[in-house]
Amino acid sequence: MPAPRPILRTAPGGLLAALLAVITASACAGPGESTPVSSHTADESASASDVDFPEGTFDYQLGASYEPPAGVGTVVRDSTAEPEPDMYSVCYVNGFQTQPGDLEWWLTEHPDLILRDGSGEPVVDPGWPDERLLDTSTEDKRSDIAGVLAETVASCAEKGFDAVEFDNLDSDLRSEGLLTPDDNLALAAELVALTHGHGMAAGQKNAAEVTEQGRDEVGFDFAMAEECSVWNECGAYTDAYGDDVLAVEYPEALEEAGLTFAEACASPGAPTRMILRDLDLVGPQEEEYLFEAC
Repeated sequence: MPAPRPILRTAPGGLLAALLAVITASACAGPGESTPVSSHTADESASASDVDFPEGTFDYQLGASYEPPAGVGTVVRDSTAEPEPDMYSVCYVNGFQTQPGDLEWWLTEHPDLILRDGSGEPVVDPGWPDERLLDTSTEDKRSDIAGVLAETVASCAEKGFDAVEFDNLDSDLRSEGLLTPDDNLALAAELVALTHGHGMAAGQKNAAEVTEQGRDEVGFDFAMAEECSVWNECGAYTDAYGDDVLAVEYPEALEEAGLTFAEACASPGAPTRMILRDLDLVGPQEEEYLFEAC
């Protein structure tokens, strides 16, 4: 099931992105081969980078950057932010949908990469109506999308992030039947290769139903899961990625499911790094701010 996500910002690339994609793809066996999920073997992708989360929990700081609470060793921030010094830092990139505010750029620069319905209108994420789905249905389009995102991935590396998490791997569930999981997994393989090419680990975001493919065929190194206790999915992530899972729960969804955060922490297969955050992921100066760790 698609999980709620905060509204974030990621700057798209351009011609330089495409050039970087070509260079990186050439170094990493690149797209263009005929296998349906990945143009890289699992061993090639998985061995490119190792995730090494430090002791302690993590913080999900996509809505605001601030000094992490005590006990935090890993911080996830948007690609437009700076990594937290002296902590394991994960860079958020929206890999399968447009970011809020970026739609006009995509429609102007890459209109063919926006998924469209039968009437020619861009397909909207119903949970986040200011985002449109990217069209991962063909090899050429997947290669072009990877080219656009290559600059963002390179920027994450240049800033000093240790890893990247790619959001909306499950966009096929909101595609009105126009995309398949294999379409998105094939793009994911290209994005993982880009990330490994910069020496960073790559994280699977949500999509519990494809964790084994994500690990074995795509080469993801870890998972970032939203609401896994609400959807009884935590074990799917920890079975595939062991202790290399970051999990966030949101109070509204827990309440709707009749769960407390303590019960979420004790749910089957619950990751050791599970936190409770406010849905908008605001900073401590805001009244809505919420942070708890198991």
